Amino acid sequence: KAPRASVILMPGGSGAIAAGDHGDIHGLNFNQLVRTRNAYAARGLAVLVVDAGTPLSAAVAYMAAIKRPVTVIATSRGTIRAAEGIAGGARPDALVLTSGLLSPESGSGQNVESILGSPAALPRTLVIHHRQDGCKLTLPAGVDPFVKWSAGRARVVWVSGGTDQGDPCEAGAHHGFNGQDGQVVGIAAGFR
Repeated sequence: KAPRASVILMPGGSGAIAAGDHGDIHGLNFNQLVRTRNAYAARGLAVLVVDAGTPLSAAVAYMAAIKRPVTVIATSRGTIRAAEGIAGGARPDALVLTSGLLSPESGSGQNVESILGSPAALPRTLVIHHRQDGCKLTLPAGVDPFVKWSAGRARVVWVSGGTDQGDPCEAGAHHGFNGQDGQVVGIAAGFR
């Protein structure tokens, strides 16, 4: 009823959440951001989970009308969509990148650094990354080069532990912070 701030959650994978008519979500339910959306709301935040086709600038404007500051929290391939939105003119107050495709050293030619081109476009940014992320597109080796490239706009919080199951690029692995939702939500929700 009286949020202290707003967050826009951008899930990974296809980004297709298959939203229903009443705000229910039928796709990507195990994605780390989708499965923790209520935990963000419980921390006093207005929460919007966006579908892959949603223009980020429109989402930021919508949430800004509810409560500023507006923080975009994106995970995995959602970090690419967040970077594309920012490059296209979206202006969130802050950005949290979890398990991100950050730099060429992350393992992907398409990454936040290459999309933005210059750190000048980057809002205040927090990177949350698992030390044992085994996904070939979000390797931990990509984090420090991204933070250096950011020219002081980004900092990192490393996470360790949890459960590692299944495909290394999916939500059940360290990539999806399996077993660490409370810790990750606490870090992301506390970023100002």
